[in-house]
Amino acid sequence: MKNLIIYGMAVYQYRVRDQNSGKIMTSQVEADSIEQVRSMLRTKNLMVLDIKAPKVGLQGDLSIPFLDNRPPNLKIITVFSRQLSTLINAGVPLVQGINIMQRQTEHKGFQEVLRKVRLDLETGQNFSEAIAKYPKVFDRLYVNLVKAGESSGQLDAILDRVASFQEKDLALRGQIKSAMTYPVIVFIFALGITYLLLTTVVPQFGGILQQLGAELPTITRVLMATSDFLQHQGIVLLGIVIILFFIYQRIYKTDKGRHVIDDYLLKAPVIGPLNKKSAIASFSRTLSLLLTSGVNIIESLEITKGTAKNIIIEDAIENARNVVMVGEQMSGSLATSPVFPPMVTSMVAIGEETGSMDTMLAKVADFYDREVDEAVDSLTAAIEPIMIVFLGVLVGTIVAGMFLPMFAIINKLSQ
Repeated sequence: MKNLIIYGMAVYQYRVRDQNSGKIMTSQVEADSIEQVRSMLRTKNLMVLDIKAPKVGLQGDLSIPFLDNRPPNLKIITVFSRQLSTLINAGVPLVQGINIMQRQTEHKGFQEVLRKVRLDLETGQNFSEAIAKYPKVFDRLYVNLVKAGESSGQLDAILDRVASFQEKDLALRGQIKSAMTYPVIVFIFALGITYLLLTTVVPQFGGILQQLGAELPTITRVLMATSDFLQHQGIVLLGIVIILFFIYQRIYKTDKGRHVIDDYLLKAPVIGPLNKKSAIASFSRTLSLLLTSGVNIIESLEITKGTAKNIIIEDAIENARNVVMVGEQMSGSLATSPVFPPMVTSMVAIGEETGSMDTMLAKVADFYDREVDEAVDSLTAAIEPIMIVFLGVLVGTIVAGMFLPMFAIINKLSQ
């Protein structure tokens, strides 16, 4: 077990014997000193066998506040959900399961969150109430699903569904990330090569050509002007990029700006269809999970809206929620949105008529998962040759701009 330094107090590891049962137990507790730990344990009728003070200095764990305080990523939460579900299903009490997960995780910030959750559980709070205090770790979807699991007495089954949902979400994100990784790397590589050529090779060739008095073609003059700008005004270009980035952020924070940008992301060439399909898959899977877990449809739509991350889709879900609140069918509202194709609205309509909305949405999610797979494969296959051609044209332009005057000079000398 690792010893931790917690701000303000230290965590002490101890080993005690229960004087009633004679059982030896090992755990840890926060305190200001060893004497305080000893006093606390004696009041609980425990015989102290050993107390270990936290390590300090070079022997202690390296603590970097920036890294320790960062929220755990989705993969960590997924593993936590799956393993806690397994522990509960095996008959391990929830408090003990949280304690086991706290000792097992290597993420210091998540360790501290689980420690506080365990303490809240020991004081009688519900699991959903305890984790709701940490929205950066457990979002509203997670909290409401846990609450549904507590109400139905099927917390292990709900956590297992959450883990499966998160695994599919991770797979979807991984597919999109893998599709974009190659072009991004090639693009950065191309920019690096271009900058290197323009700031080192082009100036040297330009000096030689000027000394020879060669007549420079347009492409060479453009390259030399660009080279001169990057050498002497490069900081200006960097400043322009930073300013444009902040302008984009400011525009995106406005309601109109976000509508325009998010709408473009769903209609943009190449990436638009991929974004749209992944958004539909995410909507269908999230709503299906909530309905299957027993959350009412009004609250399910409200939670799903919060996970959309695209205001066009959020508006469509909000309209559907308003329609359901007045007793009408959700499928009619979704049909008026350009985001959801007829196949999706038809499946939702069938689900409403047959009372199997969760099942129909799960089928829609599975279908669009496959659509995303195919879109990613097609995008990867199309981008690779495009990026290679782009890199070749970029470097070829620079080489041509430098050597065309040299050919002209050599031709003149030969005559």
